[in-house]
Amino acid sequence: MRLTLFLLSRKGPNGHIFRGKNRLVRPVTNADCHKLKREYEVEEKNMFYLRHPYITIEQSKGHARALGKKEAWLDNFRKIRTPVKGPVTLEQLYGHLGHNKSWE
Repeated sequence: MRLTLFLLSRKGPNGHIFRGKNRLVRPVTNADCHKLKREYEVEEKNMFYLRHPYITIEQSKGHARALGKKEAWLDNFRKIRTPVKGPVTLEQLYGHLGHNKSWE
């Protein structure tokens, strides 16, 4: 009974516990601040590499053609593609269904 009184005496937030005007908000910790700082550093590093690329657009225009990526992909696609199969009979399709027939 004491546990029930204790649980019922506490008042929680109205509605959803983590959304809305009356939500429960976790306190901000030092770990959260460091994590946010690291995320900002990574974002700044990515933006730096986007602003200063390793090669220019003119240099990178034909690099895939020089490496032969499209031709290699097409060759692989042609190799994987299954050839057209010949005619199939009903005996070939349903032959596995008679595996338990015994000869007398």
